[in-house]
Amino acid sequence: MKNLVEELQWRGLVHDIMPGTEEQLLKEMTTTYIGFDPTSDSLHIGSLVPIILLVHLEKFGHKPIALVGGATGMIGDPSGKSDERNLLDEATLDKNVAGIKAVLSRFLDFNSTAANAPVLVNNYDWMKDFSFINFARDVGKRITVNYMMAKDSVKKRLAGEGEGMSFTEFTYQLIQGYDFHHLYKAHNCLLQMGGSDQWGNITTGTELVRRMNGEGAKAYAMTCPLITKADGSKFGKSEGGNVWLTADKTSVYKFYQFWLNTTDVDAEKYIKIFTFLDKNTIDSLIAEHNETPHLRVLQKRLAEEVTTFVHGKEQFEKAVEASKVLFGNPTMEDLKQLDEATFLEVFEGVPQAEIKIADVEVGINIVDVLNEKSGFFKSNGEARRALTANSISVNKTKVTEEFVLSLKDLINNEFVLLQSGKKNYFVLRVI
Repeated sequence: MKNLVEELQWRGLVHDIMPGTEEQLLKEMTTTYIGFDPTSDSLHIGSLVPIILLVHLEKFGHKPIALVGGATGMIGDPSGKSDERNLLDEATLDKNVAGIKAVLSRFLDFNSTAANAPVLVNNYDWMKDFSFINFARDVGKRITVNYMMAKDSVKKRLAGEGEGMSFTEFTYQLIQGYDFHHLYKAHNCLLQMGGSDQWGNITTGTELVRRMNGEGAKAYAMTCPLITKADGSKFGKSEGGNVWLTADKTSVYKFYQFWLNTTDVDAEKYIKIFTFLDKNTIDSLIAEHNETPHLRVLQKRLAEEVTTFVHGKEQFEKAVEASKVLFGNPTMEDLKQLDEATFLEVFEGVPQAEIKIADVEVGINIVDVLNEKSGFFKSNGEARRALTANSISVNKTKVTEEFVLSLKDLINNEFVLLQSGKKNYFVLRVI
């Protein structure tokens, strides 16, 4: 087997690793699982790291299991949280589980017939019929309260301000630990991976595997660092909130722009973590970027690789075209390629006004468009001076005072893009 741990280490994807894990991964195909918390019906880019870890596992010949926490999601993981989560109702949880399964299926082929084909499981399937008494007898007696209290996720909550930790959350590590035992028995799963904040829960699982299956039973643990920005701020958020992996929550254009706008320091770090480019390629890109940082070679390649991985080549190319509209020299045809949602995304925050289609049908003089119909300029005189100075564009094409706006100038039969100078935009919406 190729050395997966060595690969993950140079990429900066190893935080803690249990002794013997690297040897196990080198010895044979190893079934490994990572859990996903169904707090939403989609996943944001913070979940890209565990997804990428599963893809690396498969590429290196190991068998990945993606676990959706239909049962654990009913409780909420206390790790890294200062307050208890609101409990989700069953209907919301079912919707979230289905959404997450759909996202994961874009990255892992759960219908593959390969020996190391990925597997998708939901822990609700084996927890739903588990009575409290049986759980207390079969699982609870295996782990002491002292052991559970020593976990950082518990200590931090008990030592902090607020109402402490409920019994419900306290049992979370036992339920997650039982998942590892179940997967060990049902799938010969020997390794669990996750973020560094999961180390306590994961090692509880390895302990349960050993205690419930005899001293000869072995299970392993490995975590990756929690991703942060160079300035210490939280990774995965933009001005509009979380950056999601589904286009209905974060458009492909905005997704692409998120990666394109990373700092030089972050881009050098992220291109190792979030792409599958090999070390030589990445080293060459970093060297090229350092020679000509103004060309933003790293950011462009990072945005291309991640957007293509998440949304596909075609959507990546559309995002590039959308970017050219704002930052390049597009033609009317380029503008017409944008669908309504992308057009509005590109020009988000730009002032807008509505005009009636009946007016456009008969034609509107550009001076009236700029002043009376839109309010883009405060007076006809101001509009005429701008036209005389050759600073007015309609749909990115310079126009003179003789220009008349008509139906042929509409983008997607709905929009007109006005521009004064290089940076002042105005959108007319035809109704």
